[in-house]
Amino acid sequence: MQHESYDVILIGTGSGGGTIAQKLAPSGEKILLIERGDFIPKEKENWDVDEVVVKGRYRSQETWYDKDGHPFLPFTHYVVGGNSKVYGAASFRLREADFLETSHPTGTSPAWPISYAQLAPYYTQAERLFSVHGIRGSDLFEPPAAEPYPFGAIPVEPFAQELYDLVGKTGLAPFPIPMAVRLAQDNTYWPDAPTILGNFDGFPDPTEAKADAHVTGIRAALQYPNVQLLTNAFVSRLITNEAGDRVTGVRVEQNGTTKTYQTGVVIVAAGAVNSAALLLRSATEKHPNGLANGSGQVGRNYMSHLNGCLIAFTPDKLNTASFQKYFCIGDYYLPSANNPHALGEIQLMGKNDPATVLSLGTPFFPDKDAAWLSAHSIDFWLTAEDFPDPDNRVTLTPDGHIRLTYHRERNNVFAYGQLKQKLKDLFKKLGTLDPAFGTVYWGGYDLGISGVSHQCGTLRFGLDPATSVLDVNCKAHELANLYVVDGSFFPSSGAYNPSLTIAANALRVGEHLLNHVL
Repeated sequence: MQHESYDVILIGTGSGGGTIAQKLAPSGEKILLIERGDFIPKEKENWDVDEVVVKGRYRSQETWYDKDGHPFLPFTHYVVGGNSKVYGAASFRLREADFLETSHPTGTSPAWPISYAQLAPYYTQAERLFSVHGIRGSDLFEPPAAEPYPFGAIPVEPFAQELYDLVGKTGLAPFPIPMAVRLAQDNTYWPDAPTILGNFDGFPDPTEAKADAHVTGIRAALQYPNVQLLTNAFVSRLITNEAGDRVTGVRVEQNGTTKTYQTGVVIVAAGAVNSAALLLRSATEKHPNGLANGSGQVGRNYMSHLNGCLIAFTPDKLNTASFQKYFCIGDYYLPSANNPHALGEIQLMGKNDPATVLSLGTPFFPDKDAAWLSAHSIDFWLTAEDFPDPDNRVTLTPDGHIRLTYHRERNNVFAYGQLKQKLKDLFKKLGTLDPAFGTVYWGGYDLGISGVSHQCGTLRFGLDPATSVLDVNCKAHELANLYVVDGSFFPSSGAYNPSLTIAANALRVGEHLLNHVL
């Protein structure tokens, strides 16, 4: 039964929303979770490459616009669990240096208002919540941690092990990617049969081995009678009191009707782009430029990493791995004697879809089909830090659509290019260790503006209300009861996948709310 008034209304059910939902659920407070989409059904199409990748079966069909007014379809998902339903489950902690101000040749990475040490206990909690598998101490630049990973590294296939060992022989220090998965062999979930990981990056997982925000967070929260979930519900604006210093209501459009729910506390977790858009849509006489926007920072400093894929086509080497996403190369993450500037990191990723492999491999092997090309290729994911730029921002078009202005070309492209070259140079060394790697052809792609899976930064937190939107507890400086727990709060992006940091911060904010607000 839906009520008219709630103690807490939470908007969004992704990594931040799902995590804080399960944190607050045992409090007994009356909580309403609002999700713009619905549950992804368990169906054979979950792992159908054509349906998921080509047709975008589960992606939003909403049109956004770029800085020049050109329309595009963002790679985002309005579903219970948010984008975590299709994430690759890589769960990294940011490094201690990521919390400090750092100068780079092409920009500055600003300091956070909290230190790594302050977030570290919540990283540990998030790793437990998401059943993260890894090997503590194998990462060259790993930050301090009080406990080992909850589980050891995911089982490694022979090809991935062979490649891992060869990379180590070149002098680099690869380490198993910390993965948020729930494996039967952990004797925790389905101990009667082993879990074999397959389609992962970009796919929902009907087996629920992937530990996403729905499986670990929303489902747990809904076990409590004080928690309700509203799906297919779009929050059009937040309503404030006459003084403009508190949110009193949330206006929701659902199935052709509009209703306003009253609330004591509102938590926004709709993703960095949509959370900023919501505050902009909620402008009032007291907040003429958007809610909580006295600083003019709402929507600014959008970051999404410089991401892309490089595929090494290896005609003399057969890749037998069904799940190749095993290790990361973090040697270039921080400056070193051989690397004067931080570049980022390189991961093995899930196999690309046949159409992509065919388009990238055909120029080298015109007589080979997609199956041969896939079996003779190794897919890598590269990430360089995206620096905050106030001109990279979320705004609204005159008719209320999202406009995403992003100047990628003037960001950290030098480091990203260097990272690509590091990977190509690595394979030259591999060829001296194993002649089967001696002949390599390279194909790849960079993510454009539609690649918003690592979105962050649009409502950054800080100590100074003149330069930030949120305070250190992720409460809006200008409103007494408005909190944000998605990637919006990041003042800098680092160069690792943001999901674990979002979850850790949501646990931190949830603890604050339980101890001091609710």
